Amino acid sequence: MNENHRKKIDFAFLNAGHFFDHFIMLIFASVAVAIATDRQVDIPGVSSEWDLSYSDLIPYSVAGFVAFGLFSVPAAWLADKWSRPGMIVIFFLGMGFASIIAAFATSIVHLAALLFLVGIFGAIYHPVGIAMVIQGRDKTGMAIAMNGVFGNLGVAGAPIVTLLFIELFGWRMAFALPGAACALVGFVYLFSLKNTNKVEKKSQDAAIKRTPDSLEIDKKTLIRIFTIIFFSAALGSFIFQSTTFALPKIFDERLAGFVSSGREIGWWSFIVFTIASVAQLIVGYLVDNHSVRVVFSAVAGIQAALFALMLNLTGLPALIVSIGFMLVVFGQIPINDVLIGRITKSEWRSRAYSIRYIISFFVMAVAVPAVSSLHGNWGFHALFALMSVLASLIFCAVLFLPSARLKTQSQIDQ
Repeated sequence: MNENHRKKIDFAFLNAGHFFDHFIMLIFASVAVAIATDRQVDIPGVSSEWDLSYSDLIPYSVAGFVAFGLFSVPAAWLADKWSRPGMIVIFFLGMGFASIIAAFATSIVHLAALLFLVGIFGAIYHPVGIAMVIQGRDKTGMAIAMNGVFGNLGVAGAPIVTLLFIELFGWRMAFALPGAACALVGFVYLFSLKNTNKVEKKSQDAAIKRTPDSLEIDKKTLIRIFTIIFFSAALGSFIFQSTTFALPKIFDERLAGFVSSGREIGWWSFIVFTIASVAQLIVGYLVDNHSVRVVFSAVAGIQAALFALMLNLTGLPALIVSIGFMLVVFGQIPINDVLIGRITKSEWRSRAYSIRYIISFFVMAVAVPAVSSLHGNWGFHALFALMSVLASLIFCAVLFLPSARLKTQSQIDQ
């Protein structure tokens, strides 16, 4: 097996990992809609098992999202010091079996604890997997974008598949079946790694060393870029988490009369997320070939406008605008990762990504109770108003990025 073939196999497994990471983390979002006492549509055979409303249920997922951010730092450290592929194996097996165990929860507190366990293993993927995706590449935008599409498909598939499994088998199997699939892929990946001989391992180590180094940037500019990355990542993560977590419930309320079952809510969520995933490929191409500042500011500005437009929309107009704002929300995802890849060195890149993701995922954890509070007190129009303001702040921050295109040194030499 030559190096290019091995790289393609690894990339396929990394894409599968990104799919499962987002899919499994969002299972509870649809389960909460299905078992809530205040759901608007009928789901045959499903009862409100713990007699809690949607706003009461979703805070129980906070522990999982805290772990999703908190444990990214030790995961990145282990990956840089030990083995990135080895950590991905642990991710697949750990997240898979944790999801299976979650199916046996006996109370909502028990389920929250198991979601925390899911989050611990889920934390491994982003700092480790993204570092592997860009390893040895000169142009990273399209690779990150393609990998991001699979993550988006996990986001898109979670509502429709989860609600379908709930209708057919009950909410517990909605955790167990994806968990089993994730663990199975982990065993296959482990088997593929064991068949990699020592020569191939040496070539992979060489690829890490060949990964294009960052540009020589003065300290002041570097601090400014990292500040913008972390600031925009924090606000963007709040927007991403709020939209992806709440979209099934948004459709439950805003498309009332347009949809009549939980399965239809799941299908519309899937359609919107799937269409939106295309945006990452477009943005990946643009940041590889044009100014990051121009692309980033355009994405943030469009977000702000569409969230403001969505404030009081219902029915078909709400569906159309939802597709629009999800396009730009998903489109923003690869930009910060491309920036980090361009200004960091390979030997500590996983740790740089871990800082970005710990900020992002802590904000994601905050977003869940924020959605609960905003929805419970003022409805979703308050959430859209807040997201419009946050997108506007990202737009302003991005204007302070360097005006020149940020490239790796190898790109400049070409």
